[in-house]
Amino acid sequence: MLALFPLSLAAFPLPPDICLFVLAAGLDYLIADPWSWPHPVQAMGSAIAGISRLCLSAPPRWHRLLGVGLGIGLTAGSGFMAAGLIALTYRCGGSAAGLGLEVILLASCFAGRSLRRAAAEVLRPLSQANLPEARQRLACYVGRDTEQLSAADSLRAVLETVSENATDGVLAPLFYALLGALLGVGSVPLAVAYKAASTLDSMVGYRRAPYARLGWFSARLEDGLTWVPCRLVVLTVGLLSGRPGQVWQLCCRDAIADPSPNAGWSECAYAAALGVQLGGKNTYRGEIIFKPLLGEPERAITARTIDQALNLTRRCFLLWLGLGLAALWLKG
Repeated sequence: MLALFPLSLAAFPLPPDICLFVLAAGLDYLIADPWSWPHPVQAMGSAIAGISRLCLSAPPRWHRLLGVGLGIGLTAGSGFMAAGLIALTYRCGGSAAGLGLEVILLASCFAGRSLRRAAAEVLRPLSQANLPEARQRLACYVGRDTEQLSAADSLRAVLETVSENATDGVLAPLFYALLGALLGVGSVPLAVAYKAASTLDSMVGYRRAPYARLGWFSARLEDGLTWVPCRLVVLTVGLLSGRPGQVWQLCCRDAIADPSPNAGWSECAYAAALGVQLGGKNTYRGEIIFKPLLGEPERAITARTIDQALNLTRRCFLLWLGLGLAALWLKG
């Protein structure tokens, strides 16, 4: 893979940080994350699973404290490991190898193409009226029970996944990568650290046993780290949709009812921008849970609606990237 970057940094006419972002964004857009390739999130997931089992074997009175250590240790540790690996690669392999590693690691933090691919895997059988296969594929990407979902509910589930992951899977990693570059602490380490916090939340940040005490800190950490980029997503989606006032008004009205301080805002922003309604009845492990209704049902959710949401995410990404690169150019 490093053979994709055979040139030294001196061969690029742009500053190194800008080259890094352009190449990483292009790599994510072109090939995303092939299933057969190792991925940093897989390593994070294995570490979280192993450490969590060890922590859960301790007496319950220690779980909250151990959860703090797990959250801080894995998040900070992932960032420091990425920084150390990059520094070692530059030292031993030169600028081409170092840049190649940075590009691959940063591209792995962006999930734009992966999100589009996941949506397509569900929409394809739905377009062929193959609801059982669509439900089966959807189960790989959502936590709700999918066995009894109608086609309309399946489309809603896809759009909710696309709109929620637009923030924590695509735009928040870009936000922290740009922040790291602007602060001079490194774009990749900060993006990887955020990715670790997000992975922790998805694996242990539950309110139910056995993770209620162990995962509380990871959930709060991810909430805090995502709060600012999520609000920026709401503002950006509103501006790009041409209805910023309505998007913000509906988010202030509906998103605050969602138990998550970020997921409801992200989903509601897309719902308001697209003129659809998200939320409602979901089933998790046989238990029926009603999520707050987000947005107004001006039209039905279709495959085209989901494609519009994905395009909106891409436009947000490109806008943030362009503004960030302009700031880096002026800085340096």
